[in-house]
Amino acid sequence: MRAAVFREMSKPLVVETVPDPEPGPHDLILKVKNCGICGSDLHMTEPTSIMPLALGSIMGHEFSGEVIAVGRVATGFWKTSDRVAGFPYICCGDAAPCKNIGYGGGICAKGLTIGLGQSHGAYAEYVRLGANGAFRLPESVSFREGAMVEPLAVGLHAVDMAKMPRGATVLVVGAGPVGLATMLWAKVLGARHVIVSERAEVRRKMAARFGATDAIDPAQPLTPQIEKIAGKGPDIIFECVGAPGLINAAMMDAPRGCRIVIAGVCQHPDTIMPLMGIMKELELQFVLGYRPADFDYVISMIASDRVDVAHMVTDVVDLDGMPPAFEALRKPTHQCKVMLEN
Repeated sequence: MRAAVFREMSKPLVVETVPDPEPGPHDLILKVKNCGICGSDLHMTEPTSIMPLALGSIMGHEFSGEVIAVGRVATGFWKTSDRVAGFPYICCGDAAPCKNIGYGGGICAKGLTIGLGQSHGAYAEYVRLGANGAFRLPESVSFREGAMVEPLAVGLHAVDMAKMPRGATVLVVGAGPVGLATMLWAKVLGARHVIVSERAEVRRKMAARFGATDAIDPAQPLTPQIEKIAGKGPDIIFECVGAPGLINAAMMDAPRGCRIVIAGVCQHPDTIMPLMGIMKELELQFVLGYRPADFDYVISMIASDRVDVAHMVTDVVDLDGMPPAFEALRKPTHQCKVMLEN
């Protein structure tokens, strides 16, 4: 098969021919229909990464596809031509159903991540997927929407972990894909004010389509702007960028008793002022990934037309277009979610 392979640090991906994946007894092989580029992929291929990707890896963990081969144990549950979104994790198969699947619910030491350096991902024509990680797509959900399930599940899990009360005032820092997904679910699940702090005008406009009720200027003190809108400071702050200094900045801006949820992935040492958190009795909640229930919920919401995610996809490329599209995201302009389509 053809795939976009990570061959050298600080160099573009290379499209080349590699062996086709083979299904284990508990696995499926998908013909990849769509796969999104994630910010984590970019971070892992940078020289400064503390979790560098192994050379020769094939990335891609936001994917959907059509089943073309079924492992012997999975036969009877799945058949060729089934349409699925992939939970990017291959279980060991020792227990059915898997007790540990879910980046937010504990990771089995025997399992393999997909597209993150352990098992090849979906920047390719085909991908191997554990049958436990296959989520059936209704006919009303397109493959492109199916590939959006994973990033939407990230935002859903962040809002779930925030324990957000109905009618809350929420501040989302950053309007990239994770920030947009967080805004969407915060609004759907009952926030009264969903306020975004974002520098880029194109992303501020996109935020309005994904649940943001207001936008504020990150170059100005945040709390006075929020108080002017909501009459009080935020109940919850979601940090969705992952840059050094932003957690401490959120702590400085937060009112007393605020919960700060860290969904952005920062791979550099960072510094906070603990005294600020103590004096304000702040809560810091770090979040990781999602759970299988999040995938089920996202798919059902898309299928019932209760959420519209098509506008998050700004660019669609084929396999040959992946290397330049990937590199362009290191200094994005208009892009939000860039999608491979086979």
